[in-house]
Formats: sequence, C-alpha cells, structure tokens
Amino acid sequence: MGRFANHQPDTSLIVPTGRDGGLPDPAAGEAPVRPSQTGPLGRGVPVSDVLSASSLAGAQLVAGASGLNRIVLRLNVMEVPDIVPWTKPNELLLTTGYPLREIPEQLADLVAQLHARRLAAVGIKLGRYLDRLPPEMLEAADRVGLPVIRLPDDVAFDDIINQVLTDVLNRQAAVLARSEEAHRALVDVVLAGGGLDAITDQLSQILDGTALITSPGGQVLAQSPPPEADWPPGGPDLWDPDGRLRVERLKHGAGVLDERGAPVAVVPVLAGSLDHGRIVLIAGGSPLEDSDVHVLERAAATAALVITKELAVSAVESKYRGDFLHDLLAGRVDDSEHAVRHCASLGWDIDRPLIVLVAQLEPGAAPEPSPRDLRSAHERFATAWRRAVGERDPRAAVVGYSQELVVVMGAPTGEPPGEAVRKMVARLPGDGRTRRPFSTGISRIVTEPALLPQAYQQARRAATVGHRMHGPGSVEDFDSLGVYRLLSLVPDPTELTDFMRETLRDLAFGDDAETVDLRTTLQILLDTNNVAETARIMHFHYNTLRYRLAKLERLLGPFTTDPHLRLNLMLALQIQRMRGL
Repeated sequence: MGRFANHQPDTSLIVPTGRDGGLPDPAAGEAPVRPSQTGPLGRGVPVSDVLSASSLAGAQLVAGASGLNRIVLRLNVMEVPDIVPWTKPNELLLTTGYPLREIPEQLADLVAQLHARRLAAVGIKLGRYLDRLPPEMLEAADRVGLPVIRLPDDVAFDDIINQVLTDVLNRQAAVLARSEEAHRALVDVVLAGGGLDAITDQLSQILDGTALITSPGGQVLAQSPPPEADWPPGGPDLWDPDGRLRVERLKHGAGVLDERGAPVAVVPVLAGSLDHGRIVLIAGGSPLEDSDVHVLERAAATAALVITKELAVSAVESKYRGDFLHDLLAGRVDDSEHAVRHCASLGWDIDRPLIVLVAQLEPGAAPEPSPRDLRSAHERFATAWRRAVGERDPRAAVVGYSQELVVVMGAPTGEPPGEAVRKMVARLPGDGRTRRPFSTGISRIVTEPALLPQAYQQARRAATVGHRMHGPGSVEDFDSLGVYRLLSLVPDPTELTDFMRETLRDLAFGDDAETVDLRTTLQILLDTNNVAETARIMHFHYNTLRYRLAKLERLLGPFTTDPHLRLNLMLALQIQRMRGL
C-alpha cells in the first residue's frame, strides 16, 4: 500500500507564465492562470473530505483553513522530535504530542519546515502531553495554509489510517475505472473511422465542456461546439487575434483561467519523441476533477494514433500528388485537357486564372535534426500552408518538396496577389521548432495550364531574389522585381560581385559612416539627376553637396556627364543591395 501511494504520475498543475517565463505580473496586464489546488494531481483525497470521515467525527480545524484543498495520499505517525526528514509530500501527519512536549517554542518553525516538505495536514491529540498549541504555531499554520486538526481523544490512529487509506484507494479505483470507460468510448470512435473532430465531440460529452485539439504552436485543429456565450474564455491574454490558443501559457494539468474562473485542463499529444499538439478541455463551469486529466491523457493517446494514421495516409497521397504537380510544372504534361481533368480528380482546379507561389526553405539556418524530426517539420510546414491557403481557396494545389513548397491557386480578386499572399504568410504559425525560415515568391497571373511551367520559374526567381534582397521571410512579387529580375539571371554571383567592386571601387564595401554616407549621396544623385534637389532631400547646403559631388567624381569618374558610367553605377548600387553575393 505504501509503495502504491509513493509512485504517482508526475502531473504538475498549470503554472502561470509571464513575459520572461516567470510568474505573470498583474500590474503589467498579464492574466494569471491559477492552480485549482495545491500539491500534485494524484489520486488522493482533499483534507476537507478527510475531515468528513466518520473516524474523525468531533475533530476540530484549529488553523490553516486556506489549505483544506491540499491532497492526502498517505499517512504517517510522529513518534520522534526530528520527524521532518521522515515526512513525504501529501502526508497526513498524526501525533499524540509526545515528541513535541519539550519543544513548544519551536512549533512555529516546525510548521514552516513541514510546509516546505509539502505536508498535507497535521492531526494532534491534546490533553495528555500537550494541553494547548502555542499561538505562534497557529499563526504560522494560518500564514502558510497548513491545516492543523485537533483529533478527538477517543479515536485510535489505526482507525483513521484504515479509513483514510480506504478512501484514497477508492478514489484511485474510481479514477482508473472512469478513465478506462472513456478510453473504450474513444477507441470505438476511432475504429468507426472518426477523426479529430469526432474525438473532441466525444470528449465534450464525457467531460461536459468544450474540447479542443491544437497544433504544437496553438492552431486549433478540431473543436467541439462551444457555448453560445462567453467564448472564448481568457480573452486576448490566452488567444491571438487569428484564433491561435497561446498554449505556451498552459502546462500539463488542471487549473483556472482568468478572474471568471473557467476551469481548464491541458495534456500534450505525443507519439514517441514527436509532439503533435495539445488537447485542451475548458469546462462549462463545474470544477475539474483528477479523473478529467486522466481521461484527457487517454484521449491524447487516441488523438496521437489518429494523427499518425493521417500523416501516413497523407504521405502516400502527397507523394502521388507531388509527382504529378512536378511533371506539370516541368512541362512534361502535353495534354492540357487531361491535366485539367486529372487535377480535378485530385481536388485541384487549374481551369481558371492562376498564380504560382514558391516558399523556399532557408538552407542551413539551424542545426539539422534527425531525419525523422526533419521529415515531421516539413510535413507540419506543408500542413500549415494547406490550412492557410485552404481558407482562401479550397481548390488550390499545395505540395511540399525537400527544400521548397509549391502552391497553385486561383488569382485573388479585389486585391493585388502580393497583398493576398502576405496575409496568408502572416497566418502561418511562427513556431521555429516546426519549420525553418523561408522566402516566398509570387508569379504573374496565368490564364491557361500550359503557362504554369513559366509561372513556376517566375515564382522561384522571385523567391530567390527576395531572399538576396531582404533575407529570410521575404515575400516578393515577380512583377515588382524590376532590374533585379535581370540580375538574378546571372548564374555566377562572383560576376556580379566583381562588377560591383570594379564600378564602385572604394565604395563597394565598408560599413563606416563616411562610406555609407557617400553611397547614400550617390544613390540620391543618380535617382534625382539634380544637385539642388539632392541637397534639399539630404538637408545639405548647396555648396556642401557640390563638394561631395566633386569627391565622388574623383573616386568614380565623371558620372554627371557620362551616361554609360551613370548606368553602371546604378546597376552596381542595386547589386550592392542584394544579399548573398
């Protein structure tokens, strides 16, 4: 019995986290997520329930009333003064007061030590060895919330131990039985072909609340019907404007959200070393019990099976879809009508005005994980894109390859393609654990399937130039590339670097203030082709700018009178702006 009580699962409470990872600061507007009880979520009995046992009829709570929700998992008897090293968390400590008779002045310190050991409560018999408890001890117990119970004179310790441990074992058996029943119901749902939506619906019936399954980053994958009012709970402190649940504020266990006291429980969805997301239960108002967390743990295992199955099926389908789209974009499909029909069978519509997007993954941006984890990251990256694109165009094609992701979707109406794509990219989860940085390129609008290979090359070129210009995270439209489109066609970046060095000379490199200032002056002079206008833009005196102009011509040559040199300088400055050379 003692061994069983000592081996409890490590299920810590939901702990509030502030901006720096510590406790939230209400003064800074950080809403706390408060625990619903102290101590671990074991299958124990609260002190308040222990006091209602028949063996404790006539017992009096003399201090520590704020700790009545502490959990009792085991009992101990105090027979020696140095009991502290022998105590364990969540114990009900029983004593006749004999070991305390010689040290009444130290009882306040003893309370602090027992609280530090996470004791559940102390039960003391008075009259034989101790006539009264010192006020300092009672004040200390009230201060830390450690219940101190005066036991009836005629009760035997073995009666208390037997009854309380029986209640603990009954509670544990009830938790396991309820968890097993819920597991059978969830397995039946999966065997009947149900997915994540069916799991959340079943959970909401079993646990009487709103159940959600999210990605590791907090994007909602499935959700049971929420209540009509007061949804979502927690407000902006728990939900992003785009509907992402801030799972980083929640940890495994049960707790309470915000001042309205909405009970919540969270459990991770794990399959081996892979983190597939979270299962969240937001109860309808009734307090959550220990067994609710264990039901969620069973549901998490079931959800992991469903997600793993879906990933396996998706991998096969994606391989087939990816091969066909690759042939289509490479120009290997000659019959456009056949391509339209075949894409329709795959759920894609290419018989309309289209654009092609290419999201190129950043190579070597982070240490390479194991092949298994890397494959999972690519799958999650593609899934995030499918979700974002699907909200705008359900008939779009989204296929992920080893170093890029390709989207063939309908041309947006009512807004430029670049603006529409930037909105989609903004909705992608920003969790660096699930994807590496990427750059996105957008093609021109094409009106027939035969032009898709050309659009694909345009999108790739836009992504490459955008990365060179702005680094990872750029979103570039092919039509907005201008001269950079021509520069990107040079296969060897060394040629561009040499041209820039030969043209700009001492201004080609260097980040010191004088060099940067001269490059800026040269750029504005070339843009305006007017000394007076350049002086006005740069807030210089006209004579000061004439001095700078003379210095630039000494460095670079007579570009004010030589149109060919002016063109070379303008190209060299554009190359200088391109990154990755």
